[in-house]
Parts: sequence; structure tokens; C-alpha cells
Amino acid sequence: MSSLEEEINNAGGALALLRQGRSGAYPFPIKAEFTNWRDEQEAWRTSAALMDLSHHMTDLVVQGPDTYRLLQHLGANSFAGFGPDSAKQLIAVRPDGYMIGDCILFCVGDHDVRIVGRPPALNWVQFNATTGDWDVTVRRDERTVNNPEGRDLFRLQLQGPHAAAIFEKVNGGPMPDIPFFHMGRFKVGPYEVTALNHRMSGFPGYEFTGPYAELEPVRELITEAGAEFGLRLIGGRAYASVATESGWIANTLPATYTGEDMKPFREWMPARSFEGNLALGGSYVADRIEDYYLTPYDLGYGHIVKFDHDFVGGEALERIKDEPHRRKAWVLWDRDDVAKIFASMYEKGDRRFKYLEMPAAFYTSCQFDRVEKDGELVGAAMLTVYSANVRGWISLGTVDPAAAVGDRVEIVWGEPDGGSPNPAVERHTQTRVRGTVNSRPFPGKR
Repeated sequence: MSSLEEEINNAGGALALLRQGRSGAYPFPIKAEFTNWRDEQEAWRTSAALMDLSHHMTDLVVQGPDTYRLLQHLGANSFAGFGPDSAKQLIAVRPDGYMIGDCILFCVGDHDVRIVGRPPALNWVQFNATTGDWDVTVRRDERTVNNPEGRDLFRLQLQGPHAAAIFEKVNGGPMPDIPFFHMGRFKVGPYEVTALNHRMSGFPGYEFTGPYAELEPVRELITEAGAEFGLRLIGGRAYASVATESGWIANTLPATYTGEDMKPFREWMPARSFEGNLALGGSYVADRIEDYYLTPYDLGYGHIVKFDHDFVGGEALERIKDEPHRRKAWVLWDRDDVAKIFASMYEKGDRRFKYLEMPAAFYTSCQFDRVEKDGELVGAAMLTVYSANVRGWISLGTVDPAAAVGDRVEIVWGEPDGGSPNPAVERHTQTRVRGTVNSRPFPGKR
């Protein structure tokens, strides 16, 4: 079996490999819509939304006496107070401080952690666990599309203004007090589940798990209990837009494709790994793969990075912590320019503009669209969606300090030169979309 390193060399470099676009967009393998995606989007703000997270994320189970030591060694965030029934967002960086990925750690028992998320950060943890001198064991519970044996657990998320009332109803009484990013147990009828207190859509609720065999009866009980509160089941189309509204840049390019210090990892990774199949697209076309790398500061994680422990990349991050950085921001698209994109669908040949898939307009695993101010590059739009809550199009990405809140910018929409090698991209003409930089996804009353 060839390695990721061999695949990069055979393709003529990392940029050439990723621009081939083998993987397309990251899939959410659940029903596209249960009702319609517009009402499903609005449910997490106006009533209650039940999301199925059971299928699209990988789980890595790490157990053994060195579990916490290993995670501290790889995590840029503090592990003070971490232990059973607590959770943490793991920020993993390479030795020079650039992001490999982030994921959620669920400490389910003493020295027993389940790591959940997109594969890059999990692959980095597994590489270090299996090649280093750590007294741990690791086991993967792959996402559904790569898991013929079936998942260990179901994972559901109930969010929205009426979520608390639904939880109390299925629990048969008041819910336990679960602090933020901690876990606790409650009942869904006769079934016991474990809940994590966090907010995926930016509104109150819990993520909760149980044995996968109990998924359907648990979901049915919650659906029945939520009917009087306007509960909506969330399909794959609406779910794809959650991250953009909540402010999580979910498609960071893992900074693993270059550097001698990362070469052992690339030689360990199979060619047909997530990293090897990842597609890179968008109007921002750089000369070097390193130009797509981001630090935790660029992604809004500066408040999470803590130097109370030694970790991979710690010295590099401490050196640059006081330097100017990009920041996370939203851009609200001008409606007239959006209308021109849809009107161009009537044009012949490649005079049409790049199609805007609704509600989530990203068409590759990692998308970087140019954000320009006065003709100068000031950032990249990475996740673009139509939000029924905003009643408009918004992009989430990173911008330079030069792009202040309220500034007018332009997003370059579409691939250069009429398309790309990615077969998911039709022939088209690039266009520009005017927009306004915002510090939150909801820039005012709709």
C-alpha cells in the first residue's frame, strides 16, 4: 500500500494532488430533508431541532495510563481539571504552530477518552500513539460510509428555545445540572443516554449518545415528545449549514502536506486516507500549499491556547501570540449580486456563473474563496450558505485586520480559467459578489 508521501510525490506536489478534487464536498450521509430545509434551518432558532450526528464523524478511542499525557503533549489547550465526565475541544498543531485540526474529547472514564470529529486531528493522535513511547491502546470507530461493521454509538443533538422542555418531558422530570462542556446522564423514556452540554447551532441544547441499537426508539420518543413544541428533524441539507451560522470553520486544511518534521506522518498515512483524497477548491489559488495553512489565532482559538503545559507547537505559538493575526468573520452577501448569479443560469455556454447550491454552496472538502477590499486580498471565505434565519447568503472565513467590521468587500466567486480539474465543478465564468464584514452571522433584524 502506497503512502500519502508517495501520493504527493507522484502527483507532482501537494497542490497538484489536492486540486484534482477526488473527494468533493464532505458528506452528511443522512436523509437530505425530513420536511424542507428552510423550516429545518429556522427550527434551531425558533422552536427545536433534532440533528443526527451518528454517521459523518470518526471516533478514536484512546485508553491506557498515558492517555492524558499523550493528549496534553498534542493539545494546545489546557487540560487542567480534565477527567471523567468532562469534555474538551482538542486543538492540534504541527511543530511550527499551524493547524492540523480540532475535535472533541469525551472523557468517558479514567484514562478512557473517545475523540470525535473530522479525521485529520484523530489521525495525528493515532500516529503519535502508535509510533511513540506511550502506554496506550487506540481503536477506530469509523464514520458510517467506511464502517461495514456498524457504529458503536448513536449521537444526537437537540437544540433550540424549546429543547429544555422536551428534555424534561422525555426524562420524566427535571434534568440534571450539567455544566458547560461536561457530561451527565438522563432518561429518554426507558433508555439512559449520556449528554454533553455544548451548543452546535449557537442555541441551548445537549448532544447525547447511547448504544447504536437504541437510535431509532430514542429518536421516536423525542420526536413524539417534541411535536407540541414544533420540533423538526434536521436533514443533511440543513445540517450542512449549521457550522456557518454557529461560527465553526469546519473545513480547515490540515497542515500536514509539507515539512521534514511531518514526513514520518505522511509516510505512515495511507495514500487513500482522508488527507490523500481531500479536494481543495475556490477562487483563491496560491503558489504554495503553505499559503493555505492557518494558526489557531486565525480561527478564533486564541483564547483556548494555553501555555501551562509543554505541547507540540507550543514554542512557535508563544512566539507569535502578540503578532497581528487574521480573525474569524462573516460576510453578508449583497442580494442584487446573488440574483445576478442565479440569472446567469439562463446564459449559454460558460457565460453562466458558478452555481450556488442551496443552502450550502461549498463543493469541495476545503474551499478558499478570495475576499478583497479595494482590489487587495484581505482574507478567504471558507463556508458559504444561504440562511433562512438571515434571509440571505453569508460566508464564514478569516480576514486580515485591514478588513474591519462594517467594511465593504468583494468575494470572488468561481474557479479561475473557467473551472477546475474537479469533476464536481461545471464550466463557468468567475464573478464578484459585494458584501459587508460582520462579527456575527445575524447582522440585524431580517
